[in-house]
Amino acid sequence: MTPIASDTEMSDLGLAKHLPLVPTCSKGPEGVFIPDENAADNKVAVIYDKGETPPTITISDASACVQTVMANGIAVAVIACSTGPRLSSDDVLLVERFIASPA
Repeated sequence: MTPIASDTEMSDLGLAKHLPLVPTCSKGPEGVFIPDENAADNKVAVIYDKGETPPTITISDASACVQTVMANGIAVAVIACSTGPRLSSDDVLLVERFIASPA
């Protein structure tokens, strides 16, 4: 697979460097885990289409240590954690997806 961006280009992007770079257009909400060097600062993001209403985020408990992140009632991420605080919808970052049209 051909790289879309080099490590040098990605080094100054902060959290954005962990978001997926997809060569084709994706549609609809999609969940992303954004790791951090400090595990307590890991993030979950839901990417949604530009111009769409941001999705309503809900969290359901699948078990004592597994939670499902839902965007408009559709599962977009499953998070398993044996320790640490439970997720709430306030913990999920919303990111608007912009797809540039080819020139």
